[in-house]
Amino acid sequence: MDIKESLTKNVDEVFPSKEKLASLMRKKKIRVYLGVDPTGGNLHIGHAVVFRKLQEFVSLGHKVFLIFGTGTVLAGDPSLRDSGRPKISEKEIKENVKTWKEQVKKIIDLSKVEIKYNGEWLLKLKLKDIINIGSNLSAVRLFQREMFQRRIKKGDTVLFSETMYPLLQGYDSVVLDADLEIGGSDQVFNMLIGRELQRKMKNREKYVLTTHMALGTNGEKMSKSSGNCIWILDPPDQKFGKIMSIPDNLVISYFKLFTNYSLLSIQKFKKEMSLVSLKRKLAFSIVEIFHSKKEAEESEKNFNRIFKEKKEPSKIPKIFIKEKRMNILDLLLKVNLVSSKAEAKRMLVQKGVRINGKVKGDWTENIQIKKGQVLQVGKRRFIRIAN
Repeated sequence: MDIKESLTKNVDEVFPSKEKLASLMRKKKIRVYLGVDPTGGNLHIGHAVVFRKLQEFVSLGHKVFLIFGTGTVLAGDPSLRDSGRPKISEKEIKENVKTWKEQVKKIIDLSKVEIKYNGEWLLKLKLKDIINIGSNLSAVRLFQREMFQRRIKKGDTVLFSETMYPLLQGYDSVVLDADLEIGGSDQVFNMLIGRELQRKMKNREKYVLTTHMALGTNGEKMSKSSGNCIWILDPPDQKFGKIMSIPDNLVISYFKLFTNYSLLSIQKFKKEMSLVSLKRKLAFSIVEIFHSKKEAEESEKNFNRIFKEKKEPSKIPKIFIKEKRMNILDLLLKVNLVSSKAEAKRMLVQKGVRINGKVKGDWTENIQIKKGQVLQVGKRRFIRIAN
């Protein structure tokens, strides 16, 4: 991929301008970074959009940093949230960072990326340092954030730590002496604060590149609480099936966001292929990227087996459970068929849960666990008990 396409494909905005950034990239190898806060254990493919963009800069030979927000996560990013984030423990942060590395390496060549933890510098800041950094920013501007105003109008609380978040994230740019920061379009405010700090504290330009946001399998924002995520750790069969279920109007955007095809190739597919064929090609391509061609072929066969032949998949993942009896919500969460108890309850209400083919609808039911039981959530998620 050349400079022009890297600044075009899946790019929402570039500040101050795409042309100036392209010119700088032709003159020298720039310092680029992406920051992510370890707020949970699982990453969905929506996160993969910014990771894939960062990998493009790796491929172009630039100096690339991946920042794990072990400091910023303590303040809690308020972006696109209607309430404050719950506090996170140091133990949770360490565990999340550990699992994220394994997931990120499916997308980014970590041997060519320098990983840093912003807690290493943020947690060492003294009061006078924070006052000095904050003296470069307008408090009024921070409070004018749309999500803060919305919460204030509702009578909800805006925590002081949340107003500090952009300052802390922005300071990463100063520490790294960055030329460019990459992030999702939901991060534009925080990244522009970093640009302002870089200009005022180091008297130099910092560019900001935002990527398009990915919508979930139901056409709404991809989020854990909505149960509409395609997880990076989802087995190949689940990925394939989830992609086949997305709304028709998301197919082309998914091609652009999650596959390696050029924009010209995607337009050609759109003209020459039926919608069903397009979805199949999309599902195959994404599974191949995150797993392998062999697993993509097997996933397609299993999809046909389930939906055309109305049979169970030929290979169902097995799991061992030491418990002999569990509440059905706890059971579905333990075997990773759902991402939360709320999703499990919703699927039960919608009659989307089966055990050995029998529909379950009572979330208070306790299930006797037996060897060979097949648990199913929706049309595509299966687990066999291996006790």
